[in-house]
Amino acid sequence: MRRFIRYTLVGAVATAVHYALLAIVVEWVHWPAWWGSGIGAVAGAQVAFFGNRGFTFSHEGDVLPAWLKFQGTAIAGALLGMLIVGVAVKVGVHYLIGQVMATLASLVLTFAINRVWTFRHAG
Repeated sequence: MRRFIRYTLVGAVATAVHYALLAIVVEWVHWPAWWGSGIGAVAGAQVAFFGNRGFTFSHEGDVLPAWLKFQGTAIAGALLGMLIVGVAVKVGVHYLIGQVMATLASLVLTFAINRVWTFRHAG
């Protein structure tokens, strides 16, 4: 449970980066929300990787293989998020509400994947 709480705290910081970029892309650049969701997810994933590697999982293994695995997981989460946001907007839901749904949908799934695959040699 301690790791899940730490994962959630790191995720909160990464999510703040994600949502900030999403809002900038939608409100200032005027790109579609699903595209902003993807861009924000990529940036947030970098914050999440380094926070989770050190703070959540105390991972001391090689950085590159863990980073590549984490990125694979993040890409899957980003694609799921883009899909959820795109569908939400299409049916008339505000893009930020759609992003909240996408964030919640991926939290437990990505924790499980990163715990057993990305950082499996964690202490």
